[in-house]
Amino acid sequence: MRKIALLALAALSLAACSKKTADQLAEAAKNVSINCTPEVLAVSGGTVNAEISVTYPAGYFSKDARVIVSPYVVWDGGEMALQPFLYQGESVKENNKVVPSAGGTVREKVSFPYRDEMSRCRLELRSTAFIGGAEVPVPIIKVADGCINLARWADSKGSYIYKADNYKETVVTTAEGQILYDVNSSSVKSSQLSGSSIKDLQSAIAEAGNSERIKVKGTRIVSYASPEGGEELNDKLSEERSAAAQQAWKKIGKGAEAGSTEVQSIGQDWEGFQEAIRNSNLEDKDLILRVLSMYSDPAVRESEIKNLSQVYTEIKDRVFPELRRSRFITEMEYQNYSEADLQRLLDRKRLYLLDEEALLRLASLTDSLELKQTLYRAASERMGSERGQYNLAVTLMDKESFSAAEVYFDRLKNQEDPDLLNARGVIAMHAGNLEKAKGLFEKSGTPEAKANLGLLDLFSGDADSAAKQLEGSGSRNEAISKIASGDYAGAIKILDGEESVPSYYLRAIASARRGDKAGVSKYLKAASAKDPSILETARKDIEFAGFEI
Repeated sequence: MRKIALLALAALSLAACSKKTADQLAEAAKNVSINCTPEVLAVSGGTVNAEISVTYPAGYFSKDARVIVSPYVVWDGGEMALQPFLYQGESVKENNKVVPSAGGTVREKVSFPYRDEMSRCRLELRSTAFIGGAEVPVPIIKVADGCINLARWADSKGSYIYKADNYKETVVTTAEGQILYDVNSSSVKSSQLSGSSIKDLQSAIAEAGNSERIKVKGTRIVSYASPEGGEELNDKLSEERSAAAQQAWKKIGKGAEAGSTEVQSIGQDWEGFQEAIRNSNLEDKDLILRVLSMYSDPAVRESEIKNLSQVYTEIKDRVFPELRRSRFITEMEYQNYSEADLQRLLDRKRLYLLDEEALLRLASLTDSLELKQTLYRAASERMGSERGQYNLAVTLMDKESFSAAEVYFDRLKNQEDPDLLNARGVIAMHAGNLEKAKGLFEKSGTPEAKANLGLLDLFSGDADSAAKQLEGSGSRNEAISKIASGDYAGAIKILDGEESVPSYYLRAIASARRGDKAGVSKYLKAASAKDPSILETARKDIEFAGFEI
């Protein structure tokens, strides 16, 4: 094609310089080169851009010549005229681009919006030369073929997520009661066994015994001594209280026998003491807490606190008695609604029995956008669920009701939520505001936002950046970025197992680019089994030029 183009330029030279013989002009044409970058036109952001350059020798362009060069995009059944280029020799008194007779290179950029019918087209130059008042047509010169448009096969929906629920089918809870002791005593008073905390624990155990959903797993009996009187004494006293509490549990732990029992002696309860001081209204509590942070030795701690004579009296009367204790901590396992149970409650219109997490989980189990909206709206309106409101907006995005989605997004409290920023970026992308979308994706920083940045790179034709952004996603878009960057085997590997028309078609393109006729045939056959019309698309696609479809 290059040789044909050069010979065609001889006609221009003949018109431009009539004093030369045809043989001389043909010989001169051998020194003229025409290049188009890219050699095969490609679509970028819905537009095709190219640069045409013509390099010619000295004396080739006549000083009194005028030339009109009209680029045309031509395809089967149509053509599009682009902005013409006007040139003149050095002696012409007009306002066109001057081409020096001394030789050089003329460069022009062309740009045009892509249409689907241009998948196999050509870019050609139609020129007319004017010399000495005579109009001389020049043969048409083809400068490029096109158009490659990998992005048309991209998943352009954009990547965004629903907020996950924290629903647990099995919930572990605890119930607790405690008994208190007199100073330096391990005897359990009968009044302590009938105290309110013990009664509450017994009620929880009884409830578990009457429920098929609750099971007692075990009880920990933990005994302490207040941090007074010395470490050795209190360690012994704590152990005696553990033994006494274990005996008491046999009386008060009815219904928990099936669970395990673990007995533990802590000794001096400095941790409980620190918490009690922190939660108290003692005047000097900050001073006491500072003492605790400065010293780790129990004896030094006790001595320093005793030195605070006035406040020590309050501690002795108000804090220490609560630390002479044994705790009964019963762990119970609650079997929550199963997914089948949730579905039955939905069928029976008993959503009022479900909490926020259960509503969010139930919504995740259905493919119906209408039902999702009902459940997310219930979570949002009844329980003030931010996740419910966010997910409600996402269902509207799934319906491509982007303006309505924005209304719900605007009501969310945390407008800097990364998932929200990414979702807003997707909306901006669909509105054609790619700069805004890019900024939101960059600010979001989520994996989904990174994938969306890769999608923008595919649209803009930046294959290298797209490959980096999409690396490891295993998506169709990553496969496209690999095709664009020349990793055809990698693209096919990603797409293997995906049985969609775009996936098969992209594998056929990858096969074509590496000259694999069998692969082209195999994958186009698989694609046509799902959509017979795809073969006609392939026949018009520059990717398969030279292959029999």
